[in-house]
Amino acid sequence: MLVDIGLPGIDGYEVARRVRLEPAPREVVLVALTGHGRDEDKQEAMAAGFDYHLVKPISPDPLNGLASAAGSDAATGKPRIVH
Repeated sequence: MLVDIGLPGIDGYEVARRVRLEPAPREVVLVALTGHGRDEDKQEAMAAGFDYHLVKPISPDPLNGLASAAGSDAATGKPRIVH
């Protein structure tokens, strides 16, 4: 799931927290999309339950690599990667 952090109503962090509370979609790969790329922003995204953190604007190449890496992580059980 690609989730923008700056959503109206509830922010992307809350979306991630709610998704992670559900038993069925625990295998879902959550990708935070944000305009903020400080280490603190990345840490907040990981603490909320995101698997990846991407800073906008993004191009298709990182998304393609992310899709491949996410599939590999899920299949092998490797630790999550922070981008």
